[in-house]
Amino acid sequence: MSLFDLTEEYTRLLNQGIRLSGEDQTFFIQGRLRDLVRSLAGREPRRILDFGCGLGLTAFFLSQFFPKAEILGVDTAANAIGFAQSNYGSSRIGFQTLERFSECDAFDLAYCNGVFHHIPPADRLSAATLVRRALAPGGYFALFENNPWNPGARMVMARIPFDRDAITLSPRELVRLLRAAGFEVAQSPRSLFYYPKPLALLRFTEPWLAPLPFGAQYYALAQK
Repeated sequence: MSLFDLTEEYTRLLNQGIRLSGEDQTFFIQGRLRDLVRSLAGREPRRILDFGCGLGLTAFFLSQFFPKAEILGVDTAANAIGFAQSNYGSSRIGFQTLERFSECDAFDLAYCNGVFHHIPPADRLSAATLVRRALAPGGYFALFENNPWNPGARMVMARIPFDRDAITLSPRELVRLLRAAGFEVAQSPRSLFYYPKPLALLRFTEPWLAPLPFGAQYYALAQK
């Protein structure tokens, strides 16, 4: 069953888990994108692939953080794509189902969050290879995942029905996967989201903690 067979339930179920942090979905989307913009160091992608775009909210924020880019969101769930197109589609943001997606050498940046832990381990290499094929030479793949080494991340996933049985990837496993798919790892994994809202005064330290593999999420930046 797709995560989005009950589209209207997805956000409620997600928030059921992440409210432990005291924050909402938007906080985490913006946090990921702020760090990614810093990692790209002024590079301005023209076309961005949102791989596993779900209901389309991240595609909307990608268009805000990268105002010169066109965004294409793809997902396996047709009802999620329909919702995304109705709510976030525009002249710069489009969506299509993964089965219709066939572009090669077309994107400067691919973004993916929280998707690979739902892909069976035997199929992850083919998914990463598909993303690499879609990127233009020199294009970047920003792959974000929940950190199995973080107790808070495990608690949140246990509270979300569609995440309870997911098979997480450690940062080391993620790097091995990207290299096996033919990517060069352009930046070592960075950890994000160390402190819940009650400890927000300590968040100014998070940029210094990013190289340590203990935040609630982490990501690697790879290059074709």
